[in-house]
Amino acid sequence: MSCRGGCAACCTAPSIASPIPGMPHGKPAGMPCVQLDDQLRCRLFGRPERPAFCASLRPSADMCGASRSEAMALLSALELATQPDAASPPSVGAT
Repeated sequence: MSCRGGCAACCTAPSIASPIPGMPHGKPAGMPCVQLDDQLRCRLFGRPERPAFCASLRPSADMCGASRSEAMALLSALELATQPDAASPPSVGAT
């Protein structure tokens, strides 16, 4: 599978914890990366300063779906599913 032109869901939906040029503290989920150009292409693609997280992403049906909106929904759900559970009860013995 190839990247869908004009999509950039993988550059928008997930959070990125590592520094990105122009975003030294990473990127929160749902915010487009500052390295996207006007055609929603990565300015860092293939460059050494591209974060390892970004380089590890590979287009697939379960990540990209059939449209940008489906990709955003799939990646947003994955982002939520992989976040630490803020509502979990404190551990035994915690004060």
